Amino acid sequence: MISYSAEGVRFPNIKRRKTTAWIRRVAATYNKKVGEVGYLFCDDKHILEVNREYLGHDYYTDIITFDYCEGDILNGDLVISLDTVRTNAELFDKSYGEELHRVIIHGILHLCGINDKGPGEREQMEAAENKALELL
Repeated sequence: MISYSAEGVRFPNIKRRKTTAWIRRVAATYNKKVGEVGYLFCDDKHILEVNREYLGHDYYTDIITFDYCEGDILNGDLVISLDTVRTNAELFDKSYGEELHRVIIHGILHLCGINDKGPGEREQMEAAENKALELL
């Protein structure tokens, strides 16, 4: 089951059923099934608190992914700052909707095993995001 909630922000204008079906399609391309995945949309203040408390990082980010996967079943909590999504959309000259969907799927790709911190991994993640966005 995929759940969506918001804290301290207005819920984003996404079509939940369509987004859920898309997430499942993307996961299937990696031979994964979606188990329990929870999205929390929030503001920069909240994501900074989460980043400090759980990861020991003192900076803003667009998404934090907590991975609870078991085998080929994707389980996790994804915390998304809509403030940072909006800032990044402007920075990268993308629509807010496109950037939001990129971040939504970014977390799923992490749960599928794609990383973005090591050498060459950012490019692999970006390619996977673009491929996933084509399925939307």
